[in-house]
Amino acid sequence: MDWDLPERPLVTAPVDLSSVSSEQLVQHLKSCIETGNVAGGLSALSKFVGADGYLLARQELNSENGLDNVLSSDWPFDLVRKRGAELIARLARTTELEKCLSVLQPAFSVATEEGYGLETQSCEYCTIIFNAGRNRYCLMFLCPADVILSQQRLRETAMLTSYFASLMFQDVTKVTREMDLTDRELECLYWIAEGKTSDEIATIIGISKNTINNYITSVMRKTATRTRSEAIAYAVRHNLV
Repeated sequence: MDWDLPERPLVTAPVDLSSVSSEQLVQHLKSCIETGNVAGGLSALSKFVGADGYLLARQELNSENGLDNVLSSDWPFDLVRKRGAELIARLARTTELEKCLSVLQPAFSVATEEGYGLETQSCEYCTIIFNAGRNRYCLMFLCPADVILSQQRLRETAMLTSYFASLMFQDVTKVTREMDLTDRELECLYWIAEGKTSDEIATIIGISKNTINNYITSVMRKTATRTRSEAIAYAVRHNLV
């Protein structure tokens, strides 16, 4: 494997990334960031954790974006289309509290795949959700047959991927949920976070209660939250209030 490093290679052949230290991997990720090599960085992270392949998706507000949210993957396209779409649809149905509690917690699932050029038809997947800045990402690994991936190494890899994504996509990821909110919606979100009722907010801002409720409904729709409490939790996590 050619690392394209400016100095000595990260490892010598044969390549065994499971024995590479986190510090060495960080140096390689820095090189990938400088050259814009997304696939190279994610491939190294996948091998570091001992997985057979990776899929990285950005969790957006609108599930209609579908596979546009998949940033990079080395899986066969049909597998990306199937598993990636299922992943995004499942996350769209997850509450804000559940999303927060699942951060950096590896979740395993087994599915039977047909074709796709895989060695085995029964495949185990590991999904990890992590935050990078104000954005949330989903990292999915394809587990080797008859191999149990270390949860400690998975969490460590998720942290390294967060570092990688925060720098690699800082100029690319501009369309986020909070940027869809208008100034008036953000103002209403601030006041409900302060514990104000719709009547109180209407008095403070100087508009009708029905208009306030419309703004709050719009906030919950745009942030994919179901209650005011979830909207507040979302606002706190994204530093909006």
